Amino acid sequence: MGGILAVIGKGKDPQLVKELSRRMSHRGADDSDLHIMENGSILASERMFIMDLHSGKQPIQGSKNAWMVHNGEIYNHQKLRDGILKHHTFKTKTDSEVIVHLYEEFGYDFCNLLDGDFAFVVVNGDDYIAGRDPVGVKPLYYGLDERGRIYFSSEMKSIADQCKSFSTFPPGHYYTAKTGFVKYYEPEYEEYENANQPLDLDLIRESLIEATRKRLMSDVPVGVLLSGGLDSSLTSAIASRLLAGSKEKLHSFSIGLDADSPDNIAARKAAEFLGTQHHEIYFTVEEGVEILEKLIYHIETYDIISVRSGVPMYLLAKAIREKGIKVILSGEGADEVFGGHLYFRNAPSSEEFQKETIERVQKLFTADILRADKSTMAHSLELRVPFLDKDFLDVAIRIKTEEKQPKTYEAVEKYILRKAFDTPENPYLPSDILWRQKEQFSDGVGYEWVNGLIEYCAAQVSDEQLAGAAVEFPYNSPTTKEAYLYRSIFHKHYPQVSSAQTVRKWIPKWQDNPDPSGRANAAHLNADVEIAKTGIEV
Repeated sequence: MGGILAVIGKGKDPQLVKELSRRMSHRGADDSDLHIMENGSILASERMFIMDLHSGKQPIQGSKNAWMVHNGEIYNHQKLRDGILKHHTFKTKTDSEVIVHLYEEFGYDFCNLLDGDFAFVVVNGDDYIAGRDPVGVKPLYYGLDERGRIYFSSEMKSIADQCKSFSTFPPGHYYTAKTGFVKYYEPEYEEYENANQPLDLDLIRESLIEATRKRLMSDVPVGVLLSGGLDSSLTSAIASRLLAGSKEKLHSFSIGLDADSPDNIAARKAAEFLGTQHHEIYFTVEEGVEILEKLIYHIETYDIISVRSGVPMYLLAKAIREKGIKVILSGEGADEVFGGHLYFRNAPSSEEFQKETIERVQKLFTADILRADKSTMAHSLELRVPFLDKDFLDVAIRIKTEEKQPKTYEAVEKYILRKAFDTPENPYLPSDILWRQKEQFSDGVGYEWVNGLIEYCAAQVSDEQLAGAAVEFPYNSPTTKEAYLYRSIFHKHYPQVSSAQTVRKWIPKWQDNPDPSGRANAAHLNADVEIAKTGIEV
């Protein structure tokens, strides 16, 4: 686990590559190393010890001349070792090593054999392959410099000033010089017409439990993010059951402006029910504003909701690492899989509902998952997301749309998950936690956070600056003072046009005010549809 950097081609100064890799040292504070291939290509790694704490150093050499670097976790690595790779000799016990052996065994055609979250590069002489996990849980960028060398990196900051052009590596693809990009992940759910499976609550429950079980694989302590919302509470409930009987209590964490923030109140109740060792973290609007520049540098985006949510997640991650936890489970992705965002209730048809669900899952790597990975890895904290397990996605997204879109408002928000886990004889959660209304993370920490942030940005940006935004930032021009401030900070660290082009704005559909706050939706119980209404960011 950590950060990877590969430079394919001759002539790059190894010391410079080491320095570029160290720009991501926050992703792997335990170890740093690089390997120079005979042809001059260089592989570098910043590693955090999670699996195989003693011999899992990267880059890793295969049986012969191939070397690899990998960021992420391969949850079925032991099955691969014991099965199709049983005749291979392994140097380490780390999950990463199976990747280079799969390359040696199958050439390029092996990504579908991996069950996990990953970004990797394998180099074998002049041959190489880079790949990214199915939905982009782990970040990866690629670029080309003036001399034709190709770069692959976990974060943009390591290559942005080295490449004449660069972009986000697409999830579910691998790349080789011979083939170009190849889409290896082609699930049936990507076609909306395939949402034709009957609702099976037992299957939903068991597949999510199994997805969570996989993500407890670790040689270091694992904790849970517990905001008190349905997604994180379910993840925490499942994890606490799976870890029942272990020597230490499961540690859970929530954050808010104070003890009375919506998330902290709900999380406290859920933690008491589950029996976790719970930690509440508090921050002020002033403390959040103070780290805006640091946060945007780390998450590498100017998307409004990513910044709003990234600040509390960054602060929470720091507190979690200070408690000695290296791995955390999260409920990210459930809103997209099940149409949990409040605007989904306004979908004009079941067909549009299903299409939006698919698109949101496909674009998660540009928004919530990007923010979640980079704001936690800023403190060497690995975040794992059971809801984005590829087996679970196959089950959940293909359920008939009419089963996912009940007509009564009270049941709209992730109706299926509630039915699957609302078992009176063996309850996973208190009823009021299970049926709590959706709060976006940036709202759940306390409504004054977003309100205060908007006010702060308005005070920092003049009317003249905003009026000239389209000239100053001709690509994806900001249209609110909040958006302008974030874009200005981003541009300071990443002035390249390619950098700006990696960002996608998260904008809800089917509501009058496209501000990404859940409270901008009229259906919210505490709706504030005036949020950012002046100069709406679109």
